[in-house]
Amino acid sequence: MNVSEQSRRVFIELVKAGLWEKEVRLTSFESIDFNEVYRLAQEQAVVGLVAAGLEKVVDVKVPQVLALTIAGEVLQLEQRNKAMNEFISQLITKLRSEDVNTLLVKGQGIAQCYEKPLWRSCGDVDLFLNHEDYKKTFGILQEKAILTSKNKAKNRERLNAEFQMDSWLVELHGTLHANLSSRMDKVIDSVQHEVFIEGKVRIWKNGGCEVIIPAPSEDLIFVFSHILQHFFLGGIGLRQLCDLSRLLWTYRDSIDKDLLYDRLQKMGVVSEWKVFVALMVKSLGLPLEAAPLYECGYEKKADKALNYILEVGNFGHNRDSSYLKEKSNIKRKSNILLHQLRDSMRLATIFPIDAWRFFFRAVSDGVKNALDNQ
Repeated sequence: MNVSEQSRRVFIELVKAGLWEKEVRLTSFESIDFNEVYRLAQEQAVVGLVAAGLEKVVDVKVPQVLALTIAGEVLQLEQRNKAMNEFISQLITKLRSEDVNTLLVKGQGIAQCYEKPLWRSCGDVDLFLNHEDYKKTFGILQEKAILTSKNKAKNRERLNAEFQMDSWLVELHGTLHANLSSRMDKVIDSVQHEVFIEGKVRIWKNGGCEVIIPAPSEDLIFVFSHILQHFFLGGIGLRQLCDLSRLLWTYRDSIDKDLLYDRLQKMGVVSEWKVFVALMVKSLGLPLEAAPLYECGYEKKADKALNYILEVGNFGHNRDSSYLKEKSNIKRKSNILLHQLRDSMRLATIFPIDAWRFFFRAVSDGVKNALDNQ
């Protein structure tokens, strides 16, 4: 999909303004296509940030019809976020009454790092549990909700299930493996141990309910691993990098930078971190004091990564996924493989080794899962 360079630049300026609540001037841009900017905001799941950015424009008037449209969407976003927060409180309170301890990951926990948490686009409710509580929660939700998906892989234990509860999707995680490499998953397991066994957590006071969230240094690993998983295997949106930016900024004084480097090195993704930090500093305005391990020299790769993200859209929003409806399992799997191959060829221009390493891991996993599910 062709998007003018000017529209992209205006879009990025508005995202930055909304992300950091700073004034922005747009007079240097001629004939701004605000409808195109709005479409980009929808594709990248950052309508709330763009709306906040538009409030900070000091020199250009936004078309009234579009302003009203965005205002209406933000109002709906606020209402949905409030409803989701209430649902989370009720769900966690219910699980605690059943003697289940759970952590909230991603989503609403990260939203609390924003200037306007209710303006962040919300998604699923992701619960992170130890193996015993995962099984108990699975049984509890089976009686109250509809199981919509379940990972059936037998070769590696990756407890994951998704339930539909009223208008909400609740995803259970017994592990947060990225499934990109054994090195990454080994470190994620050690971080999981520190969260559950050593109690490295923080608290979000959600109304009358105290919601437990991983501590900042540990949450960074979970959030970044999730970004890499989707970046290499389908695509992410700018929202995920905005989340990471706000997490880094909010806890800039408490994040253990030496520990972060040690973990990234063991995972084998130091270069990925440096590219994405360069992207966040250059394009999203992340202050340098909140950008651990930032180095000059990664800007070109950061630009390539940003272009890929903008073209693909939030979790592949812009992709033609009609091939997933193929009745023939062989055709469907073949098309998935072909798309992943094309993506890997492009991503290899940014990460020459890891793009292929992660691709072949995905192929191996796909073959194993297909054999297990026969």
